[in-house]
Amino acid sequence: MSGGVHTYNASRVVVIVAGFPVSGFADGTFVNIEMINDAITTQVGADGEIARAISTDRRCTVTITLQQVSESNAFLSTLFNVDMLTCGGRTGPILVQDLCGDTLFSAANAWIVKPAPIEFSKEITTRVWTLQTGAPAIYNVGGNPSL
Repeated sequence: MSGGVHTYNASRVVVIVAGFPVSGFADGTFVNIEMINDAITTQVGADGEIARAISTDRRCTVTITLQQVSESNAFLSTLFNVDMLTCGGRTGPILVQDLCGDTLFSAANAWIVKPAPIEFSKEITTRVWTLQTGAPAIYNVGGNPSL
């Protein structure tokens, strides 16, 4: 076991959607990446024998939470509207990288599932954007990048 010191810096997490560097993240969790379905499912037979099935569905959901005043909201809105107007012609790559750590996620195709809900309050609110991706090229939660 290593006794080293490790450092995380939220300002060193990079999110790029369709070539656009996203900024203006909300306080708290601002990016969440999760596979849509289990990668491996199991079934137990009547005699207790276990069988595993590896899914070919590697799609992911990426949730990005921005402050309502973030200029990135306008870009993501435009990206969504162009996708709708071009009959699905506007998917693009996505990259999420922790520049101080080993976490790296990238997919060649990502799209906005629906526009962020709009909410107004006395305080600054958030805009939560939900994207889906095709199979990621890299889904590395630490350690050496894996394909």
